[in-house]
Amino acid sequence: MSVFYTQEQLSSLNRKNIPRHVAIIPDGNRRWASLQKQDAAFGHKTGCDILLDIVEAASDIDVEYLTLYTFSTDNWKRSKFEVDTLMALLKVYLTDQLPRMIDKGVKLLTIGDLTPLPEDIKEVVHKCKEATQNCDKIHLILALNYGSREEITRAFKKILSEVEQGKLDKGAVNEEMVSRYLDTSQFPDPELLIRTSGEKRISNYLLWQLSYSEIYLTDTYWPEFRPNDFLEAIMDYQKRERRMGGS
Repeated sequence: MSVFYTQEQLSSLNRKNIPRHVAIIPDGNRRWASLQKQDAAFGHKTGCDILLDIVEAASDIDVEYLTLYTFSTDNWKRSKFEVDTLMALLKVYLTDQLPRMIDKGVKLLTIGDLTPLPEDIKEVVHKCKEATQNCDKIHLILALNYGSREEITRAFKKILSEVEQGKLDKGAVNEEMVSRYLDTSQFPDPELLIRTSGEKRISNYLLWQLSYSEIYLTDTYWPEFRPNDFLEAIMDYQKRERRMGGS
């Protein structure tokens, strides 16, 4: 029984055509806060507050993987105050929401290079991963210090190193092999990308993995995005014919 959707809403879905993996660019926190005459920190906190509702709503309709662009490699360019605020929010959020994640079967995973993150953030992330490793309702994947070009560069450096060491024949390098060296190697590619706030770009997010993903854009700012908005994106996805380059 879903706490977010009515039986009528659930029955309107084609349960055989639910995307296994949905990627989200949760955009618009700062612009939404500005409209409320609040600072960016208020927008980011409100954006954090709705996250697990969306995760649970996705789980209710059998989405298996949900990846969120949480902190990009380009976000370091923001003011030190805003970066520090984002890190503090992440720490508080993961600490406070861990019991709910465990209760709802949410397994936490990450992609991106965590090395530059503050030690206390890395510790909290590691703790949450360990605590939720046996959860099996839905995988919540946070893209932290993530940039797709950087990810692909790291993958090719690993491949080149193994070729140079004789561990890998360069003739064996193909698309499938490249995918195995990416941060997302253990996940299926997203069938659907959702971007909030009306922007119309991918922003260096999952460039390889989104090759054949459907894209759903909404003008709704992330702090106002609700489970019904998520359901609308899924229903729009179900109206599309996915030919994957075929006829």
